[in-house]
Amino acid sequence: MKKKRCFYLLLLLCLPYTLWAQQAPPKREFRAVWIATVANIDWPSQKGLSSVVQQQEFRYILDEQQKNGMNAVVVQVRPTTDAFFPNGQELWSHWLTGKQGQAPNPPYDPLAFQIEEAHKRGMEFHAWFNPYRATFDTIPENINPKHITRTKPEWFVQYGGKLYFKPGLPEVRQYIVDVITDIVRRYDIDAVHFDDYFYPYPTQDPFPDDEDFAKYNNNISNKDDWRRYNVDEVIKSLSDSIKAVKPYVKFGISPFAVWRNKTPEDPRGSDTKGGLTNYDHLYADVRGWLEKGWIDYSVPQLYFHIGFDIADYAKLLDWWSKNSFGKHLYIGQGTYRINASDKYKEWNDPLETGRQLRLNRQTDNVQGSVYFSSKSVMANPNGVQDTLRQNFYQHPALIPEMSWLDSTAPAAPTNLKAMQGFDGVHLRWQASAPAADGEGARYYVIYRFKKDEEINLNSPAHIIGKVFQNQTSYFDNTILAKGKYVYIVTALDRIQNESAPSVEVKLKWKD
Repeated sequence: MKKKRCFYLLLLLCLPYTLWAQQAPPKREFRAVWIATVANIDWPSQKGLSSVVQQQEFRYILDEQQKNGMNAVVVQVRPTTDAFFPNGQELWSHWLTGKQGQAPNPPYDPLAFQIEEAHKRGMEFHAWFNPYRATFDTIPENINPKHITRTKPEWFVQYGGKLYFKPGLPEVRQYIVDVITDIVRRYDIDAVHFDDYFYPYPTQDPFPDDEDFAKYNNNISNKDDWRRYNVDEVIKSLSDSIKAVKPYVKFGISPFAVWRNKTPEDPRGSDTKGGLTNYDHLYADVRGWLEKGWIDYSVPQLYFHIGFDIADYAKLLDWWSKNSFGKHLYIGQGTYRINASDKYKEWNDPLETGRQLRLNRQTDNVQGSVYFSSKSVMANPNGVQDTLRQNFYQHPALIPEMSWLDSTAPAAPTNLKAMQGFDGVHLRWQASAPAADGEGARYYVIYRFKKDEEINLNSPAHIIGKVFQNQTSYFDNTILAKGKYVYIVTALDRIQNESAPSVEVKLKWKD
């Protein structure tokens, strides 16, 4: 009997890994974390730290998330109509320096620094903006006299203890588009990212926009339709502006989990019950934006467990999969919910995250995950970080391509050479020539095979490194056993199209 118990215990311990192992790891999968700056959730750890400490903290986050297998970060750069970058139209964020309008000391450009550090590690940088939220509270002492809520008070409304832009004002919509387009123009970001905050989450009081509706209704008789029109105008205008300035910069939205509940009046919705929806309460028609091609990806925040009777993770996953309209679908994973309360005890199950990730990979059109937030992943609740490192993200992954933005692969790197050093192999190559569309390499990917292994570039198990742009060398210090190895290098462009392989280089490793 004791032996039988031991056998079943061993089987139970091995089960999560066994189920994972049945799925071949994908070569392409978007893997990211949100790095929230509002209320110092993720970075910086507190207000007013020195620039040196801020940089140390951010590098540490990137290093840890790189170990977790992440290939992108989504960083909040404008949380409350404030800035984590200089020389823009808005004041420095108090979440950064402790006082709104005060510059970092010593001076530096946090956004430029963050982008550079992410790219060094082969990660995409998605700049996360909150379009309408203007303040986190309404305490006068917290608002600089030069803040736009003071200089343009007619643009704002108080609701739920915060100040918000009035979405119905044409000049407000243009201002939001201009602020974000300026960052697209000035910085080497890979994407513009919005989360789920459009019209504010409703309180028991109605949103006070009767006067704006009377003045700016644009001949739309229904106020709900008018509100959706206002948000549509920002999304459409910003999409056009981004592509006019830099056609390769992506535009993504991370909406609340439910677009709309299915009803006889609108059968397009999901099999969910009541509660908040994007369409009816936040006035964000995300499904329509995908269908019209205004955005390049969506990240629905599926912060519910599998089997939840009101909003089942599995049913919502299926709905978003069937309503992606050919654009990328990444899933927002609610890591912050693990062991956070007794209300939803299913989140305390150590196997829940693994079940969700396996289901993602089994579902059509799902191309990755984004975790809220970086801090919650690094806290390793229920061993979730260990699971990513040892199982799901054990091998690196390239970011999926977006063929509607660019489908021309870069030219292959040339003249690859390998030389054994004291404690590893030094690789060097010549940069890729410009491709037919004039674009050069954005990254280089390094593959390694044992001599007798099949050369299979579709397997991520053979990717040992990814370097950024002008770096045409790589040091492989991971070889432990003597023998013969084969190296290959490919190039990626901005949209992650991969070149043909370089010529193979063989090396015999000697102890």
